[in-house]
Amino acid sequence: MAVTADLEKIVDKAYLDKSIQEILDAPVEALAGVSVNGGKLIREALGVKTIGELGRNKYFRAAQALAALADAS
Repeated sequence: MAVTADLEKIVDKAYLDKSIQEILDAPVEALAGVSVNGGKLIREALGVKTIGELGRNKYFRAAQALAALADAS
């Protein structure tokens, strides 16, 4: 299944020309809307350093699954 995304809405401008792996390896504050301080808080609270770690985090995956179940009902 092909997946597409509008990266301009997802990551900071500095990451628009990066590969998906470079984006996954980037710090969480490379996500659009996440400040440097927000990235610091995420690292401190969850030990998550990169976008890839955030996307694979068990708590975020569980929350996303629960939200999808709620949206489907």
